[in-house]
Amino acid sequence: MKRPIYLDHHATTPVDPRVLEAMLPWFSESFGNPASRNHAWGWEARDAVDKARRQTAALIGANPREIVFTSGATESNNLAIKGLGWHARHNRMVTCQTEHKAVLDPAEWLEEELGFEVERLHVDPDGTIALDELEEALQQPSEIVSLMAANNEIGTLHPLDEISRICRRHGAHLHVDAAQAAGRIPLDVKALDIDLLSISGHKLYGPKGVGALYVRAGLREKMEAQMHGGGHERGLRSGTLNVPGVVGLGAACEIAAAESDAEAERLSALRDRLLERLTAELDGVHVNGLLAPRLPNNLNVSFEGVDGETLLGKLDGVAVSSGSACTTADPQPSHVLRALGLSDKLAQASLRFGLGRSTTAEEIEQAADQVIAAVRRLRALSAVGSART
Repeated sequence: MKRPIYLDHHATTPVDPRVLEAMLPWFSESFGNPASRNHAWGWEARDAVDKARRQTAALIGANPREIVFTSGATESNNLAIKGLGWHARHNRMVTCQTEHKAVLDPAEWLEEELGFEVERLHVDPDGTIALDELEEALQQPSEIVSLMAANNEIGTLHPLDEISRICRRHGAHLHVDAAQAAGRIPLDVKALDIDLLSISGHKLYGPKGVGALYVRAGLREKMEAQMHGGGHERGLRSGTLNVPGVVGLGAACEIAAAESDAEAERLSALRDRLLERLTAELDGVHVNGLLAPRLPNNLNVSFEGVDGETLLGKLDGVAVSSGSACTTADPQPSHVLRALGLSDKLAQASLRFGLGRSTTAEEIEQAADQVIAAVRRLRALSAVGSART
């Protein structure tokens, strides 16, 4: 059985063969614990972790000592938001309605457990926040602003440089969920003046179960660890490190730093070709989110007159999704698309295409053929059903 064309790289990416090669020794002959300080096995593992810390830091312009390894972006987001929340000067947080649940849920936890006030900014129909609304929201002293670099469903980019300047003026700490952005677009935490930034390994061709949190120097002392038991990662994240995963994350970051610019150019051209085919051959195609600036590999579109789940069922030759992989068990329309003002019906008729390192021009043409044919069939069936009633 031929496997479908994989266009769901926002959900996860395959481990790059070069990353796997770097990881393999750490499952077998190099099995030491990096916290073992008294023998060569531990020293070897410690050196490998230190190298991965340098590789990860280099991708985002950080100092290696500012990198905390975690199990992924969800843990990183929780550590950033709850960690700052415990010792907050101001029990107030500002975020956005279209953030990932890994930010929205910890924000809700701050409300329920620590009595925080959380303001969730609205977005324009193109998925962008109004900077004057952020400025107005920060007129009230706030501890945390958490805004993602790139939306995981619609690919829209927040203007982080302008956001950080607003945060600085009002003394708020800026946390950025960069799970989708790291390795796909340039990020420099120093130039952008970011306080905390979350990374996920499996979104950038590294392994699942590993990630990182960048914590600006001097901020660590203001944060409360969420896991205790040994004081690993300089006190912010206890637990024996996943050495193979950490090595894989470091290798993935190094590859992304070297290749992401060229890859972004290639993928944006393929993405634009896919959109060209869909809009040229189908009526009633709506692009969700601003086309520029946008993740180079993202396309999210809604199709009038079809049901999204039925459409997905017809696309057995293309692996795509209708939204975030973290909410596929939820039958409700995407909270991101609803925040853009889409009707439930149109929001449920959406597909998210995530192109990746292995995507070819031939696959884009084949995927377009299948989507166009499926939409036409479903619309024809709907028209027949309507005529009979």
